Amino acid sequence: MSVVAHPGPVVVGVDGSEQAGWALRWAAEYAAHHRVSLVLVCAVDVPVDSGPGLGGPHFDLEALRRDGEKIVASAAAEAVVVTAPIAEVTITSEVVLGSARAALRHRSESARLLVVGSRGLGAFRRTLLGSISSSIAGHAGCAVAVIPESAVPRDGPVVVGVDGTARSMAALAIAFDEAARRGVVLRAVHAWSEFGRSQSPAALRATAAARLAESLAGFAENYPDVEVDRIVVEDRPANAILAAASRAQLAVVGSHGRARLSDAVLGSVAHAVLHGIECPLIIARPGARRSSTDA
Repeated sequence: MSVVAHPGPVVVGVDGSEQAGWALRWAAEYAAHHRVSLVLVCAVDVPVDSGPGLGGPHFDLEALRRDGEKIVASAAAEAVVVTAPIAEVTITSEVVLGSARAALRHRSESARLLVVGSRGLGAFRRTLLGSISSSIAGHAGCAVAVIPESAVPRDGPVVVGVDGTARSMAALAIAFDEAARRGVVLRAVHAWSEFGRSQSPAALRATAAARLAESLAGFAENYPDVEVDRIVVEDRPANAILAAASRAQLAVVGSHGRARLSDAVLGSVAHAVLHGIECPLIIARPGARRSSTDA
């Protein structure tokens, strides 16, 4: 089983804020290491109470667009500084008048990875990225990386949550690839609980360990150089992942797949990890175009 990366670009939301700057730099470095293009998206939105007859101020849409173009020009220059020492990367930009949610969600349908900051700029003329990170994570058409406003240890492990379902298979595909590229330990976390179970704690632990081993088997064969630290613990999954990721450089979890009416469900574990994590987090999506496998 080998991983076939989706050829689409890395897409990152920028808004001129310091928080979005962290996401930009992470996305640029990721794109360079993966040898894929980088797309910068800036959405400038007009407040809903500013239209004609509503008593609010009127806005010059062209001025707003120029403001956005300045933001992406500055972001592109910074991205070049980040990528140049690693690899030549094609960098393009888009300024969208309207909702950042809609713009980023649309762009994610053809992307390899969508990157957003965990918080954003609160200026009234720009879309607040922080208010959309969890929404985008739950509705994107590809894997989503949410980047906090903090430095992370370069030698820290990659952490992945494993539950034995298709959700964690998608997360494992990304996590093994990232650990291999970064040359670090992969910490695979599987949590179990004896609540409502008739088996003994020892039997439950053995079942959990076997489930984790089964999930890892195919990937471990294809990534023999990746050292895997297996963690089987009695705890809530989100708590176990957050504890394992305390000094990580990256964490990866799966989300639920698409629900009815093409809406996506983030899932309680991914949601809890997203709101508690202090390192970059990639939320994988089963069936998304980030990767596929062939025999």
